[in-house]
Amino acid sequence: MNFLKISEEIKENIKEQLGYNDEELKIYLGNPRNIDILSKSLKLLGKTIIAEVVESHGCNSQHKVGDKFYFDGAGNLLTKMCPKRICIYALAELDKLIFTANELLYAGVDPNEMRFKRISCFDVGLKCGGWGQIVMALKIVDRKKL
Repeated sequence: MNFLKISEEIKENIKEQLGYNDEELKIYLGNPRNIDILSKSLKLLGKTIIAEVVESHGCNSQHKVGDKFYFDGAGNLLTKMCPKRICIYALAELDKLIFTANELLYAGVDPNEMRFKRISCFDVGLKCGGWGQIVMALKIVDRKKL
């Protein structure tokens, strides 16, 4: 475990961000996992996660190849950078890949080395009784490179 000295400023930021009172902050900081994650969180802050549509056919939301969904390193959707219309069923499938990318970053592994980094919306497509389908590929880039 990485031991991190946490300044009062950082403690106040955590309290504000998470809405914790003093007792809750004490519990949070008492968990060694949280301290380890905090020590690695700066890497996460400098990353942008991009899910790019690489295949599309019959998509009711009209997502096309090349459409991109942008997330900050923590997995928050950056709505101003995304298409105006976003299918909830496509987004729902991305949680697994974004979680895996986060875990790899915390472990010190480049998440772009993930072996299975493509995912599909849950619609099975017209040939299998659905309407359409999109496939998305995940990549992680340095925020500065956007």
